Amino acid sequence: MSNNSPGAKSNQAKTNKISVIMVSQQSLFRQGIQRLLSAVEDIEVSAVPEVNDEVLSAIDTLPPDVAIIDIDAPSDNGLKLARRLKQRLPNIGVVVLTSNPDDAQLFQTLKAQAVAYLGKEITADELVDVVKRVANGEHPINESLATRPKLAEQVLQQFQELSWRSEAEAVIAPLTPRETEILNYMARGFLNKQIAVQLSISEQTIKNHVTSILRKLNANVRTEAVVVALKQGLISLS
Repeated sequence: MSNNSPGAKSNQAKTNKISVIMVSQQSLFRQGIQRLLSAVEDIEVSAVPEVNDEVLSAIDTLPPDVAIIDIDAPSDNGLKLARRLKQRLPNIGVVVLTSNPDDAQLFQTLKAQAVAYLGKEITADELVDVVKRVANGEHPINESLATRPKLAEQVLQQFQELSWRSEAEAVIAPLTPRETEILNYMARGFLNKQIAVQLSISEQTIKNHVTSILRKLNANVRTEAVVVALKQGLISLS
């Protein structure tokens, strides 16, 4: 799983299951997701709290691999919680659920470092698939940028307007051709292991390149690196 905290490792060693925390103000919706995921053999729902500080206590007690956050009521609280979860547990994969997906909300979700942004019209199978992918370290949210050029352009324009992103105007050092190649795979949602297979080099070498890419682009996470690279024209969506 993607979570490397000692508590999570201990939990996985005991259960060999993906640990999920479901957060929503709507009790019926919470219970529905809990039943859905609990019916999957390799997934367990560790807690189903409301959107409040109890969530932080829950992850301290039993750190999950994935947090699913319903941001409908109200969205600001849900996104703030997503940011706090990432601060508290950097390796957790945050999945955001919303009834009304839009570009502005997606932008805020990217800033909160969530790894998936889903509309509630998705099917049960799609949600299970996303949970498994996120637990495996994937970032499905990148697909929103890689497959929807108009949306990507709008998101990038908003990044450009933010003063907190001003340091990205200049790359610290130029990317090597190999790093650019790897960055293109990252933009398409490939994992390190998958990139290693594509390029016929070791996974550790890919990890080293990714670390270098993040440093050069002043990025903390892979999605941020992709956005900055698109903005700088280092890679394209075509």
